[in-house]
Amino acid sequence: MLNSKVTFGFVLSVFILFVSAPLWAASSHQGKVVEASNGKLTMTDMAGDNQHTHAVAADAKVTCEGQTCDLASLQPGDVITVTLDQKDGATVVTEIQKTAGGMGGPQG
Repeated sequence: MLNSKVTFGFVLSVFILFVSAPLWAASSHQGKVVEASNGKLTMTDMAGDNQHTHAVAADAKVTCEGQTCDLASLQPGDVITVTLDQKDGATVVTEIQKTAGGMGGPQG
């Protein structure tokens, strides 16, 4: 009886770890766009420092102030939040959210 409870507890723990592992893999950070095109995103931190470039997954979800847009819609100075995840053994951007308040060009 005790042995079956221990086994059940172990199996349940392994299942919980397996199901939640993808949540642990993803990370996100906020910054400003320097350049975005051709599957690459160059950005800085919010202070305009620490410029770095990310590969953007072909199926990445890109939204601009809540509306679906594409990578080319992002302009230098736009404030974004990027989500990074592992795909095919590489760290790539899987989601980009542009928020209001950026310094991008005129709209309309």
